Amino acid sequence: MLFNSIEFLIFFPIVFILYWYFSNRTSIKMRNTFLVIASYIFYGWWDWRFLILIVISSYLDFHIGKVLFATPEQRKRKILLLISLFVNLGMLLYFKYFNFFIESFCTAFTFLGKEIQFNRMNVILPVGISFYTFQTLSYTIDIYKKEFEPTDSIIDFFAFVSFFPQLVAGPIERASHLLPQFSKEKVFDSQRAISGFRLILWGMIKKVVIADRLATYIEPIYSNVDNHNSVSLLIASIFFAIQIYCDFSGYSDIAIGTARSMGFSLMDNFKTPYFSTNVTEYWKRNHISLTTWFRDYIYFPLIEKNPVLWRILSVTMLTFTISGLWHGANWTFVIWGIIQGVYLCFDIIVRKRKKAITKFMRKHSMEYPLTIIRGLITFVMLCFGLIFFRAVTVNDAFSIIYKLVKFQIDVPFWAKSRLWVYYIFGIVLLVTVDSIIRFKGLDKFFKERSLITRWMIYIFGIFAIIFLGVLNDSQFIYFQF
Repeated sequence: MLFNSIEFLIFFPIVFILYWYFSNRTSIKMRNTFLVIASYIFYGWWDWRFLILIVISSYLDFHIGKVLFATPEQRKRKILLLISLFVNLGMLLYFKYFNFFIESFCTAFTFLGKEIQFNRMNVILPVGISFYTFQTLSYTIDIYKKEFEPTDSIIDFFAFVSFFPQLVAGPIERASHLLPQFSKEKVFDSQRAISGFRLILWGMIKKVVIADRLATYIEPIYSNVDNHNSVSLLIASIFFAIQIYCDFSGYSDIAIGTARSMGFSLMDNFKTPYFSTNVTEYWKRNHISLTTWFRDYIYFPLIEKNPVLWRILSVTMLTFTISGLWHGANWTFVIWGIIQGVYLCFDIIVRKRKKAITKFMRKHSMEYPLTIIRGLITFVMLCFGLIFFRAVTVNDAFSIIYKLVKFQIDVPFWAKSRLWVYYIFGIVLLVTVDSIIRFKGLDKFFKERSLITRWMIYIFGIFAIIFLGVLNDSQFIYFQF
């Protein structure tokens, strides 16, 4: 079920009302059972057959977690962890990467002068499998590391894995943060609910008014690169950086807002990342739940025993290469991940020199212009990497780069279209609201406004969705990952 669909517009109010009805009149166990059922309906609306994967993953890790915690012998504990990793990652690798690895293997043999025939399997990618797999894996890994105690309630654990607001595209929650919230009493808080609805409204605006509107410009260009010129490709590449941010952070806002209105707290997944002045800062503010997952479960374990520079650089490259592959079974994503790794390695190497330059600029009252310049350079670097992220093939990506380097001034695609008003409106709105979030905070901003002003903003947002949005139930970009 999509957040931007009529089905969800009907589903969520019903669940919201029944949820608070059960919260006040039944036990916590019944409330959480209702959440599991609602979450399974939400996920099964897409394809009920793939619910079995969530059930298998949940059931397995619940019982492995209990046995793992009670087992003192390290060898047995490692075997239990490996079973969890093998089953969860095995399902992920089969559904998401089977064809990719086989095709890559066959292609490698062609370079040796041998051709291997391969019939591609028709494997459907289950929505959200990358997200809930990482979420349930963090549970068993944390128990293995003795950083978390397992829950005794299988209903609570099933609710934790399948919680519908963040089930299919995150944030990827840690058990230590989200799981205990299912065992607590919930009391309806009108201010918290209003804050959640406000975030849902802003997330929906980012999705249908900004991201989906920009997609109408980007899609025809990236799907047919050879027929478009330098200016069109440049604009499309900049627009895509904005589109993917609005699309995914819009989903996260709706997820966080939905959970908040139901008394749950999810982690912030985006903190205005395009205000960053270097790529390191960007990755501390962008897709936070995934980057911290890779940091805690791959990066730190590989460098903690020997944190010398060469090891830090090589593990950084490895981590972001895996991150690229996590995003999709395509070499374009792998190259994008490698580019991010190169950026971060460069940041690590020049970190001391950058501090010296910043100190010099601050001393001569030039810090503000430097911040703007660094922010623009960072944005350009990110846009370059996203060419590979968005391109259908690696050849398309290099074709775009070649045309951008060659650069020929000509009339951009749709230059005379009235849709440019919508594009500019969306981008200005994004910069304005993100500036408010960055420097003041959305809740604080609304708290300082009068009731009339607040309602005028809400009505403006609803009208923007209805009259300026692309209301075609388009899928969120990160559903494919």
